[in-house]
Amino acid sequence: MQGRFEWGPRALGQRSLLASPRTIEMRERINRVIKRREPFRPFAPAVLRARADDWFAPHAPLLAPFMTSVTTVLERRRAELRAVVHVDGTARLQTVEAESPFGLLLSSLERESGVPVVLNTSLNGKGQPIVASAADALYFLLTHRIDGLLVEDLWIHAGRT
Repeated sequence: MQGRFEWGPRALGQRSLLASPRTIEMRERINRVIKRREPFRPFAPAVLRARADDWFAPHAPLLAPFMTSVTTVLERRRAELRAVVHVDGTARLQTVEAESPFGLLLSSLERESGVPVVLNTSLNGKGQPIVASAADALYFLLTHRIDGLLVEDLWIHAGRT
């Protein structure tokens, strides 16, 4: 959680639950344990805009920053993005500028893992509004099985697995 509250239908990095996009188990953990929602519901990938074409088929560049369009995940990349690929091989793509705080995080993750993509979903639980304040974020950390929480520049590790 950082910066101003986002306005709109999607979490675009200011109030987001982020996770590795690599495994189906991650998608299942978030759906079952954290979000408590139906297992078939897909999650969106956020990717550095400059790297999107290396992972996804041609997409609508004006819509992609807002996670409002669907594109195909390149077949050769699907095994690396199992948590964010829908059963038909598509994903609701979000592109992120490298200079933004979210982009800096994605760049760092790419340096460490080789993958400039994260699973991105709204920071809220079932039937709850998106986290709006630091107090809401701390409540979310205490009531959901997440690994940690970043509020502005403060990292809080949950100390559980």
